[in-house]
Order: sequence, then C-alpha cells, then structure tokens
Amino acid sequence: MDASEINRSLVSELEAMGFSEAQATKALCSSGNSSLEAAVNWIVDHEDEANNDEMPMVSVDIIETPTPTFDSEQAKLKAQELRERARKRREEEEKKLDKEREKERIRAGKERLATKRMAEENERKRFEAQRKTEKEEERRARERIRQKLQQDMADRRARLGSSFNSGTSSKFIKTSEPETKNPLKVDSAALSGNLITNKEVFMGCLRSLRRQHKEEDVKVQQAFKTLLVYVRNIVSNPDEGKFRKIRLSNPAFQARVGIFKEGVQFLQLCGFERAEEGDFLVLRSNKVNMALLRSAGMVLHSAITNPFFGLLSK
Repeated sequence: MDASEINRSLVSELEAMGFSEAQATKALCSSGNSSLEAAVNWIVDHEDEANNDEMPMVSVDIIETPTPTFDSEQAKLKAQELRERARKRREEEEKKLDKEREKERIRAGKERLATKRMAEENERKRFEAQRKTEKEEERRARERIRQKLQQDMADRRARLGSSFNSGTSSKFIKTSEPETKNPLKVDSAALSGNLITNKEVFMGCLRSLRRQHKEEDVKVQQAFKTLLVYVRNIVSNPDEGKFRKIRLSNPAFQARVGIFKEGVQFLQLCGFERAEEGDFLVLRSNKVNMALLRSAGMVLHSAITNPFFGLLSK
C-alpha cells in the first residue's frame, strides 16, 4: 500500500483515543500506515516536536475501510496501553544507550590512565638515564682529579728531591683526601681554577641538603630556587653591591635558606664570607668569580628540574 494512502479506520481509532485528525494522519503517514501501535509509537517519539499536530506536507488519500466498533472508554484504554508500551520501549532504548555510553566512558578512562602511566614510566626512565649519565660524568671527574693529584705529587717529588719526597707526599695525600671526600669543607677560593671540582662540590652540598631534609621537599625546592635567584642576580649585575650582601637575620632569608646549614654553606662555596659585624654574608667585588657562579647556577637548575636529584645515588 502506498504510504500516502491512509486507512480511515485507523484514523478514526486514533481520534477515538484522543489524538487529533492531523496527528493521526501524520503518524500513520510517517509510520507506513501499518498499525495502530506503530502510529502511537511515532506520536510518543515525536510528542515534544512543535509541528507534530500539523497535517503532513505530502498529498494524502484517506481510504474508507470498515470501522471497528470501539466505544470511547475502550479507545482510551487502548491508547493508554499503546502509550505505555511505547514509553517502555523508549526507556529500554535509553537504558541501553546509557550502558553503551558508560562502557565508552570506562574504556576512554582506561586509555587515558594507561597513557598517563606510560608517560610517567617514560619520564622515570628518562630521569634514570640522566642520573646514570651524571654519575658517569662524576666518576670521570673524580678520576681526572685523582690523576691530577698524582701528577702534582710526582712534580713535587721531582722538585724537592727523593729525601724530602716520602714525608711530603704522605702528608699531601692525608690533607687532600678529606677535601675530595667531604666537598662541603673545601674552601671555595681554592676551587676557583677548577670547574670540574666546583661542580662536584656544589652537587655534593645540594645532595646533602636534599637527603638530610627529604621529608621537607617543598621547603628544599624553595631553598634551591632562592639560591638560584641570588646567583643569577650577581651574574647579571656583578657590580651591584646590594646583590652581594645578605642579612642573615632577614626573616625571608631565614625562612627560605637560613633554616638549612647546607644553604648557607652553598653561598660560602660561591664566595660569600661572614662580615666582621657577623650578621651579613658578603661577596666582595674582588672575589666575584663568574665561572664559579655559572657552575653553581647550572647545578641549582639541575637540582630544581630533576625530581630525583640527590635521591637515587647512594
């Protein structure tokens, strides 16, 4: 049957159920003029549309067929039954869609979590590789220092003679070893000519700070950043005296750096000295060593950007 041919009996039944002729005609036309249930389903599915009470735009021929005998009460019950069935169908479809959406949400969440974990794992591996490289560089640096010390001893023996050599060499070794093992006690002025030694000393100082206060990571990071500001200010303005003088009793200094003895030691390694009045750390203009300060800045930058700094090495 052509969809434009509408069964008059079906239209009448829909009208008896309380629908307008326009609604009935449009529903039958849109649902294929197949059955009352299909027409009611269409009306329920489109009941929120503004134009569902208008005659269809296509040409419609209403054909006469025998009209079943329905009283108004039966028609209303039939309409209610069909409406309920249509609503249940829609609810089931919506529940199915909700389940599909929930599955998709869970799947997408798992994918995001897996991606995040992969990124974290890659970052961890990157830092471990970086730390391994740093440790290898440190080992090579120590080896170069050891070789230099041996060369210095050989040169001293050659200059002083074999009779004086044995006593002086052993004394030199005894005084040199503590300086290599405990970089925090090395005088910064004695290190100004050797940037490899400077880096070792600076890194040892910051690692000690990190390990001794690993439960206070936020304060440690704040100390690193504040020290980097001090160093950068001097490098950018070496002739500006205010950047080369720090009041030890300053509350901001105490809260960020002064609470850590290693923080004060780091400044002393950069060339700062306690002033005669005792309440100041001062870097005198004739002791500003730009290469030393740049080395300190690079070590501080590594300590700030590497979350595993000072924690992985034994």
